[in-house]
Amino acid sequence: MKKKVLIVDDEPSISMLIEFNLKLVGFEVHCVYDGEAVFEAIGQFRPDIIVLDLMLPKMDGLQVCRKLREQNNLVPIIMLTAMQDLSDKIAGLDNGADDYMTKPFSPQELVSRIQAIIRRIQTLPSTGDEAVITIGQLSIRPEQREVTLAGEQVELTPKEFELLVFLVKHRGKVLSRQQLLHGVWDYHFLGDTRIVDVHISHLRDKIENNARTPAYILTIRNVGYKLTEPVVKEILA
Repeated sequence: MKKKVLIVDDEPSISMLIEFNLKLVGFEVHCVYDGEAVFEAIGQFRPDIIVLDLMLPKMDGLQVCRKLREQNNLVPIIMLTAMQDLSDKIAGLDNGADDYMTKPFSPQELVSRIQAIIRRIQTLPSTGDEAVITIGQLSIRPEQREVTLAGEQVELTPKEFELLVFLVKHRGKVLSRQQLLHGVWDYHFLGDTRIVDVHISHLRDKIENNARTPAYILTIRNVGYKLTEPVVKEILA
């Protein structure tokens, strides 16, 4: 069955260019041209991934992304932006985007990123034979894509879940940002490592009791991150 990509861009020439390149490699594509049209298209087309422009009529890309996540719709989103300002890129990630590309962009690179996301959704990295992985109060069920913290369900986006599983797979090891880009985003080139930092921040907000003093995901200064077992401190009477 063909995987489906929803393209949301108010410039028909860009939509047609993306559509042409995606259809060449076997994707089914549907295009809409404003933010409000996304929600009807999702119900009818049921995309596997969305390519979402930041600047849209009626409802901009950030609003669309935020609303989808508020509705608990976890469809992967690649944000397109003509903005060079870092704050605009980070805003997209903060509102739930999985990745972003800056216009002008290479259609072939966009296709590669879409393929990487689809590939990672279909094949979760192996964590061994463990049906349930327990680290401190954190329990992870890779096959069910479920995470609980102290028995409470934790809602993670697909990319946050993949990042957590990758860290778990390499628990105790220090991983550079570039290693995480390669392992989780499937980047085979030097990518923007701030994507990693933003997703780590979001993951900490959801699994750490105090994101400012994390117990699970530690920052290794000038290197990257490490997932570790929380230290349980005994309370002396």
